[in-house]
Amino acid sequence: IREITASDTDAVAQARIQGWRHAYAGLVPQAVLDGLDPVRFSARMRDSLPGKPPDHIHLVAEEAGEGVVGWACFGPYRPIDGLDDPGAGGDGWGELYALYLLPAFIGRGVGRALMATALDGLAARGQKRARLWVLRDNAAARRFYERAGFRPDGAENTLDMDGVPVIEVRYARELAVPDAT
Repeated sequence: IREITASDTDAVAQARIQGWRHAYAGLVPQAVLDGLDPVRFSARMRDSLPGKPPDHIHLVAEEAGEGVVGWACFGPYRPIDGLDDPGAGGDGWGELYALYLLPAFIGRGVGRALMATALDGLAARGQKRARLWVLRDNAAARRFYERAGFRPDGAENTLDMDGVPVIEVRYARELAVPDAT
């Protein structure tokens, strides 16, 4: 597991899009999944990396002989207008923004390793707690996050995906902040 480089963006786009299509089949409109464009996502990501906020960290997971098989992104919690108080992100909260794998690598420990590295990264940056959003009906992802110590905190957000409301729930957990001594 390492930080992303611009040369990784095509492989990250594949992991994200294949991950979406695998995880969200039947949970979001098929037109949304069919419309995912790896070329556009890769170009947008590649263009954003040099100017990305320095506290938004992108990680990739590589497997020998396979290349990049997963991607995670984390940083400070991003408050949601109408849901969070404006200062909700500045109180020691970090956020796991994304974690996607090529479907063939699900269940092989890659996701756990990416998450552990991301959570360690948040803690190393002084975050005491972490949040993430997951689709309410994505039972497999919810089990994955619960095994990692995350619990729903009661917050819900409704996304509009191609005119269809899709509900996500927020999960939270404490982090083990390294001793400063």
